[in-house]
Amino acid sequence: MKQIIIVIFLVALFFMVPYQISAQPNIECPNVKQLERTSLKDKEELLDALDKIVPVTYGHGDYGNFYSEWEVITAQPFPETVGQEKEEVYYEMAKNFCGEAVADQSWLVKLYFPRWEGKSASALEGQIFLAKSKEKDGWFVWFRYH
Repeated sequence: MKQIIIVIFLVALFFMVPYQISAQPNIECPNVKQLERTSLKDKEELLDALDKIVPVTYGHGDYGNFYSEWEVITAQPFPETVGQEKEEVYYEMAKNFCGEAVADQSWLVKLYFPRWEGKSASALEGQIFLAKSKEKDGWFVWFRYH
């Protein structure tokens, strides 16, 4: 009888004690030696590249249609986010994920997806971390936060 009570207690404890379930983010840190140095003068080129990048980054799965319309909220090199309360946190994330050298050569692009309006507050905006390759591939996303 004592063994049954112990088993019941352990089973109950297992279901009552919260445990952390975490998913590892999909981070593909680029090799800093393969990155092209960019500056604010490259912003128009990046904005043009987003026409191909955003559909590839967000257009998959059952909800791809909700991402088919989008607007750029902000696009800036990570070092330019210093001192901007809402953006600097992403720079810190980038440095934590892939190191300061990669973060310093990367951009933060924040997007707004109007088709999510009234459906999902968390999907309404997206943040992607991008860099430009010295190779012919040009601009690429190395991390999608939302």
